[in-house]
Order: sequence, then structure tokens, then C-alpha cells
Amino acid sequence: MIAILLGKLFLAAYTGVLAHIGQTTRMNFDLLSKKAFGNTGSKLPSLLVGLTQMGWFGVGIPMFAIPVAKLYGINTYLLVLILGAMMTLTSVKGIKALSVFGSIAVPLITVLGFYSMYRSISDVGGVGHLFSETPGQPITLTAALSIVIGNFISGGTSTPNFTRFANNRMNAIISTVIAFFIGNILMFSFGATGAAAFNMPDIFDVLIFQGLTIPAILSLGFNIWSTNNNALYTSGLSISNVTKLPMKWMTLSTGTIATLLAIFLYDNFVSYLSLLGSMIPPVGAVIIIDYFMSKDQYQEVETAREWNWNAIIAVIVGIALGLIIQVGITPINSLIVASVVYIVLSKVKG
Repeated sequence: MIAILLGKLFLAAYTGVLAHIGQTTRMNFDLLSKKAFGNTGSKLPSLLVGLTQMGWFGVGIPMFAIPVAKLYGINTYLLVLILGAMMTLTSVKGIKALSVFGSIAVPLITVLGFYSMYRSISDVGGVGHLFSETPGQPITLTAALSIVIGNFISGGTSTPNFTRFANNRMNAIISTVIAFFIGNILMFSFGATGAAAFNMPDIFDVLIFQGLTIPAILSLGFNIWSTNNNALYTSGLSISNVTKLPMKWMTLSTGTIATLLAIFLYDNFVSYLSLLGSMIPPVGAVIIIDYFMSKDQYQEVETAREWNWNAIIAVIVGIALGLIIQVGITPINSLIVASVVYIVLSKVKG
């Protein structure tokens, strides 16, 4: 629980700053990348975030398809293809479709999650009996923090894509902090309570066990669908910046590729999280530092420079050392390294 609290606190602070920048500048992630990395240099962060969000879209499809297919005896691969196609089409609709799915998914999973927690705690005889057993192979705090942060760091870095539409900075920051701190802690709590009570790591199985089959399918479906729409929307924007092709076509392309690779991505989920933990934080760190070091350059959308080699070097070094360093918390290691390198290069080289 400590890892969850600390990890979500870090994510809330990290995404809160990016939310502030996105709303203040009215720029999405890729426009901010052009400011920090240069017009051509921005293809590096756009490619990193675009591919990782495409991967998240692929991971999300089997999270819903596998338990539903198992429950009703449907061919898993067929259901993955159908759901992937449907999710891709709704993502192409853009920000309006995202808001519709979000408005349904959030209250639905919240109500059902609290009810499931209540049932779980009641069935085991109270909170005191819930976590009375010690895990057979507990992981270290640093490993747990790396997983918690890596789980959401890619989506969190693309926060400006959505907060640029906020009415004011305070609303942007508050809504982001609520989502990444309070909201994510609740999601972890819903799953952890059922897992501890019934030794079932999948909240879908817990809900089925509690006789909540239809609500489970609806809540899990809308929740994953909403998350996947956000991921593919971000991926389409970023890959469009790399290729200079229309966003809708890039959304269709990345959605198709992710759907075809969905089972593979799902089977390698933990390795994927570890990779995210080192690759994405340096990008967000450079954007944040560059913004506060040169706010005047963010007053207009146009960017004069093609490359900012200080930013590119900082990200590459941050990723490399984040993967190499075996002590500490991988996402924070890579973020700190990239931040220090960028500040030093900016002061030395100008």
C-alpha cells in the first residue's frame, strides 16, 4: 500500500505540472515536444509516446477479451479482433467520443468497485482478516514503485493532449491530480481487496464470483474501452507528427497493428512496463524543464529551431542509465538523470 501511495503521489505531481503546461499553452504533447526538442527533433519523443500508447491499446484489448471469451466460450482471437476494430473506430471519432466513454466508465466502475469492496470485506469477516496472510514472494518497495509508476507514466506524459481544453489552470490541475492520485488508488484498492479476500488477482473474476456478471462485463468493458480510446488518440496524434500523415489514418493504422499484436503484448506485459518506466519519464522531464527555463518561447505555436540536441542527448542518456542502473526506482532514476543532463547542457552549451 505504501508503494501505491508513493507511486501515485509522484504521478499526481508529474502529471499535475504537465496539466498546468498544457492548459496554459493550449498545446498538445506533440506541439510541446516541438518547442522542447525542435520541429524535427520532436519526432523522437512523439515516436516513443506514440509507440508505447499503441502498445497500451494492444494490452488493453485482451484484458477485456480473455475473461469474456473464457466466460462465454468464445474464440479469444476472434473477440480480440472484433473489439480491437470497434475500439479503433471509436478512437477515430476524436475527443468527443473520449468524453462520452469516460462519462459512462468512471461512475460505473466507481459504484461497482465500492460495492465489491464492501462484499469482499464482509465475506472475510472484516478488514482485519483481509490482509492477514503474508505473500509467499513479496517484492521490494523499489520494484513495486517501478511497477506502479511505469503502469501510468506513458499516459500521464500525454496529459497536455486533454488538459489543453480545460477552462482554467486550476481545473486542469485538480482534475488531473484526482484522476492519477485518488482515482488510481481506488482502482488498485478495488482489485487488491478482492484479490486478498478470494485469492483472485483479476477483479473480473472477483465480480463473477460475487454474482455480478453483467455489471462486471459492462464496467470492465467501458473502463478498458475508455482507457484504450485515450491511448489510441494519443498514439494517432504522436505518430501523425512523426509521419506528417493525417491523424485519422495514423489512428487506424496504429489501432490495427496493436490489435494484431495484442496477445503478444499482453503476454509480455511486465517487461513492457519495465521498458516504459525508463523510456518515458525523461521526455516529460525535458518538456517541463524547458518550459520553465524559456516560457517566452511557448507564447506562440510556431517553432523556429529544427533540433534541440541538448534535449535529445538528455533523453537518450536518461533512458540508457535508467536501464543500466540496478538500484533505486527506474522511472525516477531516468527522470533525474535526464533532468540533470538537460540543465547542465543548457547552461554550458546555451
